Amino acid sequence: MEAPAASTITAAGAAPLTAVRRLAADYLELTKPKVQSLLLLTTITTMEVAGNPPASKIALTCLGGYLSAGGAGAVNHFLDRDIDARMRRTASRPIPAGRISPRSALLFGLALAVLSFALLSLTVNVLAASLSLAGFVGYVGVYTIALKRRTPQNIVIGGAAGAVPPLVGWAATRGSLGWTAAYLFAIVFYWTPPHFWSLSLLMKDEYARAGIPMMPVVRGERETRRQILLYTLLLYAISQLPFCAGAFGGVYLAASMVLGLAFVAGALWLFRRADRRTALRLYLFSLAYLALLFGAMVADVKL
Repeated sequence: MEAPAASTITAAGAAPLTAVRRLAADYLELTKPKVQSLLLLTTITTMEVAGNPPASKIALTCLGGYLSAGGAGAVNHFLDRDIDARMRRTASRPIPAGRISPRSALLFGLALAVLSFALLSLTVNVLAASLSLAGFVGYVGVYTIALKRRTPQNIVIGGAAGAVPPLVGWAATRGSLGWTAAYLFAIVFYWTPPHFWSLSLLMKDEYARAGIPMMPVVRGERETRRQILLYTLLLYAISQLPFCAGAFGGVYLAASMVLGLAFVAGALWLFRRADRRTALRLYLFSLAYLALLFGAMVADVKL
């Protein structure tokens, strides 16, 4: 009998490995890793601002935060599976595409949340663990379940969940909270609407098709652009509070003014120009804005 070709054996062994990798990639996608990058950035920079934590504590805090936010993302995939199936941008996600069952995604998300709380409680502190859990509950319970399908203000109120990482980072480093932590929370909170609404202008038709009452769908594009400008002005004012309170010095002040005025200019330009390219540019700038602003905080306290 002729022995099977080596290429046949190799292909047979590679097939299960490819399937495992595909499944692992799908479960990773449930945790929304792209969204997590900014959450982790604000956590790390806040910890550096709050003190000089060892690398091990930073790593554990980030791991716990990723598990919590990732768990919230997985549960969000479960709850929004009907919406995702109707939107072109999300139809290929693991649940609507049929690669992961809804029940498996839900159990996975809840397991990550439990693991996050246990990890942070045992290795960091209970306050950080509780705040991280609050972020999970806020994103799943407040934003996804209570608000997303009911009001165009969903991202304003529900956005508080995305502003929790600075609180977690501060609590992890100092074991308590303070006014500076509250200012950082407020900066992310007021940053979220102009950031997300810039994207929603690009996704208006898909949100309308899925029946989601995002601001451009319910109030129209002009009102959305007006709200973006108003919240950007509020963000600029809020971003000056840490300097006024003495938390940061000249490096932060200069960065917050330059970045803030650039953000306001972009929002004003979008208000005057109703085109997709301007909305996309403001959305991309908003990502850089938050990263650079929190980076400036670290530079201010370390220099």
